[in-house]
Amino acid sequence: MADLSRARDRMVDVHLAGRDIRDRNVLDAMREVPREVFVDAGMREFAYEDSPLPIGEGQTISQPYIVALMIHAAGIAAGERVLEVGSGSGYAAAVMSRIAGRVHTIERHAPLAAQARERFEALRYDNIELRVGDGSRGWPEAAPFDAILVAAGAPDTPPALREQLAIGGRLVIPVGEDGQHQRLRRITRTGPETYEQDDLGGVMFVPLIGEQGWAEDGRRAAGNPVPARERSVPEMIAEAALPLPDLDDDDFADPFERFAHCRVVMLGEASHGTAEFYRARTEITRRLVERHGFTIVALEADWPDAAALDRHVRHRPPRADAEPVFQRFPTWMWRNAEFAELVVWLRARNHGRPREQQVGMHGLDMYNLGGSIAAVLEYLDKVDPEAAAVARERYGCLTPWQKEPGTYGRAVLTRGYAKCEAEVTRQLHELLQRRLEYAARDGDEFLDAAQNARLVAAAERYYRVMYYGGAQSWNLRDTHMFETLQHLLDARGPEAKAVVWAHNSHIGDARHTEMGRARDELNIGQLCREHFGEGVALVGLGTHAGTVAAAHDWDDDMQVMKVRPSRADTVERLCHDSGVRRFLLDLGEGRDGALDRRLLEPRLERFIGVIYRPDTELQSHYAEVTLPRQFDAWVWFDETRAVTPIGPTHPGPGIPVTWPTGL
Repeated sequence: MADLSRARDRMVDVHLAGRDIRDRNVLDAMREVPREVFVDAGMREFAYEDSPLPIGEGQTISQPYIVALMIHAAGIAAGERVLEVGSGSGYAAAVMSRIAGRVHTIERHAPLAAQARERFEALRYDNIELRVGDGSRGWPEAAPFDAILVAAGAPDTPPALREQLAIGGRLVIPVGEDGQHQRLRRITRTGPETYEQDDLGGVMFVPLIGEQGWAEDGRRAAGNPVPARERSVPEMIAEAALPLPDLDDDDFADPFERFAHCRVVMLGEASHGTAEFYRARTEITRRLVERHGFTIVALEADWPDAAALDRHVRHRPPRADAEPVFQRFPTWMWRNAEFAELVVWLRARNHGRPREQQVGMHGLDMYNLGGSIAAVLEYLDKVDPEAAAVARERYGCLTPWQKEPGTYGRAVLTRGYAKCEAEVTRQLHELLQRRLEYAARDGDEFLDAAQNARLVAAAERYYRVMYYGGAQSWNLRDTHMFETLQHLLDARGPEAKAVVWAHNSHIGDARHTEMGRARDELNIGQLCREHFGEGVALVGLGTHAGTVAAAHDWDDDMQVMKVRPSRADTVERLCHDSGVRRFLLDLGEGRDGALDRRLLEPRLERFIGVIYRPDTELQSHYAEVTLPRQFDAWVWFDETRAVTPIGPTHPGPGIPVTWPTGL
């Protein structure tokens, strides 16, 4: 078996100690216990990722952080007696056995229990006793316990588990009314009939099936009565949400004037192929341009392609050697009828205006999602075919929300990656040294040339580091996009204001998502908040169901796919269950304290890029977020449809095939 001790150390240092797990007993125990022993052989490579993994019988091994959090919350000390409900693979019990004097653990699935026993014996962890049975009833003959940990969600705290606590004992258990997402509670027994309770935040566990938990059919078991009802989160959303008129209504953009004071307004999208997202951003952008002096529209698009659009909308002649833009995969991301409406409107709006009053359209990204990738693959085919093969696989899944381990390859780096860096950096330096000369001729031309040199240097570094995996390549890309936005604002002067169009994964503050908390990834939304403070607004857009334009794999044909209805444990399902089909939810400080507190618990949110894989949607397209800290506002469309692509096989209504050069 491969030595995974370094990966285990990184898990403890980054995912546990780096996220405020300070209990030295817990950290030392998790550094000692080999998690790879408790997962299936095919998953051992991913044992130290901070994510749950399947273990059979419809169960999962919890992510390391949750295991550490629960043991830390229980305050287990040396020599104590501990009860665990839900043995699963046996990993949590093994960790606790390195701290406690004796661990009793209960599992209702006999095959899982048998595997766990074998693992305990192989590791010679002889202070663990395991039985098969109903964990909701506890283990009365072994009680009282100093700590009880429950690895499944109950509708309310089982009375039997309370009664089996010693005085001073701690019970840590997920509790929730719907069997899907819960609040993690710590209940401390302070006397024979008295208890204290702490709320430790939102979690998601499988249901606790048993006499004092949930019945097999999903109803409350007879031993766990229904408590008094409180307002649901969807009901609170319905009360706080501002319903939006139809997209064709002239008043659609009125509510978004609340962000007009910002220097930067960032408009997200939950997919790159949804018509309502493009149309909504167009209407908001038009309002900010017409009434509030915004003069920059910045896109999650490659600078050279967007530069051709900028020439078009500002009535500047195309370059002599210009080719049609956005010709490679994913062509539909910008070559669609909905986006073309903004291009046509901007060109008409700029007509006859002085250059300083015209609105520019620019790309923030460091690479063409098709052309540059094709060039890199061609290069790698020559210098490192093994890396080229991995790159082809990775381009389809390099997203910060991806949790599908089987899609990630590994490659050995060679000196071939470094061959271009010195040359492209030299070109950038030489170009910047001639800044005054270029600027004296034509400021717009210099801006274009300088930015092209920057993106070449940045992109080459990006393509080299991407093969390491992890956060480095994503962070380099989003830092480049942020710096490009800064260059644009500086070039237009201190009064310049920008609208940014990008995916929710780039717009929503990464510090309040799984991206930042678990993988040390940042994004342009986070960087803008850190730089502009209250001068930036982060606006996310989401949907429950409908259709989307996407591909199954990189460089596949575009398809109009059906979007699966959102899962029950997601931000999207809360919005769907509110019953308001189209709304703006202002998430700013002080808007609705009660709702804000309820939304602060981490929940899953869906991210669809140019790739959509419905069959693996949970692993491929969902990540945990804290919505009211991720965004300043959330725009909701309950049902959406795919964009209308423009091209030889998909001509847009009234749009020439040669768009945009033919306009």
